[in-house]
Amino acid sequence: MSEYTISRIDYKNKREMKQLDALLKKEGIERDKNLEYTAGLFDEDYNLAATGSCFFNTLRCLAVDSSHQGEGLLNQIISHLIEYQYSRQITDLFLYTKCSTAKFFKDLGFYEIARVDGKVVFMENRRDGFSKYLDVLKAESPKPEPVTGAVVMNANPFTLGHQYLLETAAAACDVLHVFVVSEDVSLIPFSVRYQLVKEGTAHLNNVVLHETGSYMISNATFPSYFLKDSDTVIRSHAKLDIQIFLKIAQSLGITKRFVGEEPFSQVTGIYNEVMKEELAHHGMECLIIPRKENSDGAISASKVRLMIKENRLDELKQSVPESTYRYFTSPQAIEVVKKIRDAEDVVHY
Repeated sequence: MSEYTISRIDYKNKREMKQLDALLKKEGIERDKNLEYTAGLFDEDYNLAATGSCFFNTLRCLAVDSSHQGEGLLNQIISHLIEYQYSRQITDLFLYTKCSTAKFFKDLGFYEIARVDGKVVFMENRRDGFSKYLDVLKAESPKPEPVTGAVVMNANPFTLGHQYLLETAAAACDVLHVFVVSEDVSLIPFSVRYQLVKEGTAHLNNVVLHETGSYMISNATFPSYFLKDSDTVIRSHAKLDIQIFLKIAQSLGITKRFVGEEPFSQVTGIYNEVMKEELAHHGMECLIIPRKENSDGAISASKVRLMIKENRLDELKQSVPESTYRYFTSPQAIEVVKKIRDAEDVVHY
């Protein structure tokens, strides 16, 4: 049996990257361009026999050369990546794999959360991670009512457009579940975004707020939301994210999902298109609410961030609720405002 050496693949090393791409292509895997760390298992002649990568709390691009399968190499790669993630204090791990290899990862201690048939399976390393998340959601929620709706939003930051969407949705529901994206990748921290949504919906007594955790629109389920990807990849990620949402909807008795019309963001526009199709297949209504407008046209969080970046805070008043305006003109917002002003690009693609 060959002796193997495991080491980090240098993204600037052309020889290593050529081997990586060749192995992934051979095994029918497209290299994810959003990778932070990649490990390779090399034989005595420094030929790449197996590989795996990490991005945030996910494991990706896992492959073993077919001529080396049966030697336990992927097990070594997975063990190495888990050790690497644990060294970064990341212990709740997720991975994507082909439907044909899901059973193998189950044997390595990963559990299926959702799948897009014929495409991809989404798994995690906690047996009861997703079920515990559902238990938390149910504990936060009243009993399902005849008309129970849902909205998922990043609210980066919470605008009059977001408020209008929630007011419209709440008026059409007995109970409205609002999931605030809790991945801390946006310019405005989750704690701030959640508080602004809470304050901006205080007058709606049938709204229930939740965190999305790693299970909806996160770097685990839908990295395309945060990073530029091709339309094909966005659609694939969107389908997976929606499959997870359907499980959440079933648990909470959700029958309608509301989204805002999206004239600006490419990724959100594609997501909404895919969602409408997928939810219809499962008998769930998807209602697209027209954008609220002001004298400057349709209100968007991107426009608000641009006002902040360009120090046009007085203009915020016509685009955000009083609570959002109050926050961004307070001392508490100094660091967040600086982060927005220092950012190269504040417009969501």
